[in-house]
Amino acid sequence: MTHKVSSYIAGAWITPEDEGAPIFDASNGEVVATASSTGVDFEAMIAHARTVGGPALRAMTFTQRGLALKNLAKYLKGRVDEVYADYGVSGATLADARVDVEGGIGVLFVYASKALKELPNDTIIVEGNPENIVDKHQGQTIYTTPDGVAVFINAFNFPVWGMLEKLATAFIAGIPVIVKPATPTAQIAELSFRHIIESGILPEGSVQFVGGSIVGALDHLGGQDAILFTGSAATAARLRTAACVVERGTKFTAEADSVNATILGPDAGVDTEEFSAFVKGIFRELSSKTGQKCTCIRRIFVPPALVEPTVNALLARLGKIVVGDPRVEGTTMGPLVNASQRDDVASSVRALMKGAELRCGGPDIVPTIASGDAERGGFFPPTVLVANDSRAPQIHEVEAFGPVATVIPYTSTDDLVDLVSRGEGSLVASVASHDPAWIRDLMIRIAPYHGRLLILDRENAATAPPHGAALPQLIHGGPGRAGGGAELGGLRSVKHMMQATSISAGPEMMVGLTQVWNPAAEAKPLEVHPFRIYLDDLKLGDTLFTGSRTITLEDIEHFAHFTGDTFYAHMDEEAAAASPIFKGRVAHGYFLLAAAAGLFVDPDPGPVLANFGLENLRFTQPVYPGESIRVRLTCKSKLVRPGTGWGEVTWDVALTNEKDEVVATYQLLTINACRPTE
Repeated sequence: MTHKVSSYIAGAWITPEDEGAPIFDASNGEVVATASSTGVDFEAMIAHARTVGGPALRAMTFTQRGLALKNLAKYLKGRVDEVYADYGVSGATLADARVDVEGGIGVLFVYASKALKELPNDTIIVEGNPENIVDKHQGQTIYTTPDGVAVFINAFNFPVWGMLEKLATAFIAGIPVIVKPATPTAQIAELSFRHIIESGILPEGSVQFVGGSIVGALDHLGGQDAILFTGSAATAARLRTAACVVERGTKFTAEADSVNATILGPDAGVDTEEFSAFVKGIFRELSSKTGQKCTCIRRIFVPPALVEPTVNALLARLGKIVVGDPRVEGTTMGPLVNASQRDDVASSVRALMKGAELRCGGPDIVPTIASGDAERGGFFPPTVLVANDSRAPQIHEVEAFGPVATVIPYTSTDDLVDLVSRGEGSLVASVASHDPAWIRDLMIRIAPYHGRLLILDRENAATAPPHGAALPQLIHGGPGRAGGGAELGGLRSVKHMMQATSISAGPEMMVGLTQVWNPAAEAKPLEVHPFRIYLDDLKLGDTLFTGSRTITLEDIEHFAHFTGDTFYAHMDEEAAAASPIFKGRVAHGYFLLAAAAGLFVDPDPGPVLANFGLENLRFTQPVYPGESIRVRLTCKSKLVRPGTGWGEVTWDVALTNEKDEVVATYQLLTINACRPTE
């Protein structure tokens, strides 16, 4: 019996009664599954996300969400073989499948780590330090979780990665999600999603799945909701005009297919490592996933003299590809996802041929395949064209979503910039050159058209990630035609999912709201040394005011000879006095830090377990021999690490002289023990 892709709604799997849209085996055209959303109550689905999933997620801190995501990634990693067993039906080789499946799980690990290491054990993000607006009134920006749902509309080429990359950012942001996979690979997305549900790790209502059309859900979305789309620029344009987006303010972000470019610098001749890396990168993009990647290279820009060497080098590599059923041993490139996609690519290549000539492949030959059904399968040959009119609109506007690229000559940097910009925005471009001055000039001029630029030269060619790799730490999205999306990009993409709000209040209220002390608020003197207080009992604003220490000339000279830092400002009175900054010899800044520690450190073992750093150090005024310093040490913020028995404290430290003028400031970071449990 043909498999029917089910939906997971309000805690239950729903199998459609109708046949739905067919899903084909990419290699032989047989129907392997059907997809339909018949029986899905979209209003109930949205309500379940808002009333069950949303509150459960918003009750979790970033730390708790990070731990859940980490555990989910571990669970999914243990079940990758189950996904691979069914993946070949989509036309992808095992190497292609690993990029999708293990790449997506890798994104979960990255975002879990960022949440655990870079976000507070809280439910809001506080941005920067407060601005002092007027006396006793401050302003600051915070990020909070919207009271809505995120709807994922994914593409067929990455049924697992596409789902997990969006889940990573939305889950850390605290937003329940609804996944709608593309029909041609919906059964693979369903299998991976079943693993998510079977894990039992994520809260009820935080994830739901629609196996077919999701158009009916759009009627129930509003200003607190978001649509995250991956797919064609044409479909993205239609979704932007949906009533929920235009009339009710649903946030819409798109990662759309774009005419991505790779560029060979004028210095990168055929005998250079840059040329080799350039050709290898193109080959890898055309053969990986059969060119079905939104980041795939579509335009190849080279100096005129290097057009033929580039084409010849590409043909030599492409000629070694073994095209066939990816489930058959020896196959190195599979078919497109189905015959319909094959026909779409053929039509696009014919459009490209209006401005370029074929050098290999093309829409009118029957590809030589080692296995599979050439007629019913989605097989399409690797195809390279050379532009005979570098400004023909088709080669900058038409994307053949398969193993297809066009070589385009450029005559100067100005010519290159003009040609690149004709793509009207893309996800990524790569540049192969060993000339940093030329690359910098080019980078500044083409960066506004791209979400990411990859620079390749002899230094990193062997280790750099592929042109098309979507790296979770960096922006994955692009301007213009590419859709303006921000699905990845580290914590930038988490904030993109949240609501930024400026708050203004008095300093004491600001501390209570943000859970971060600032110098405009009250510093509360302690009767007990703060290093003797467990993390649980330490309060924001708790402060130690130390006694003073007079800095002597002997101190300065001893420090200089002990450390070897004999900079003139510390050792030469005449030269220091002649400086436009100093009036004479001054104390070393690092000696002041050491002297400050001597003033505030409590030496005995206790709740403070270790000092692991300092941040934002500034020396604001010199200290001369004979002057004294004292220290204010204030608890600025604290973070408990669940399950460890300890956490971290950030102390705001200010050094002042006898005139109460601030001479240095920084944040001290310590690891503190929690109160022992009985």
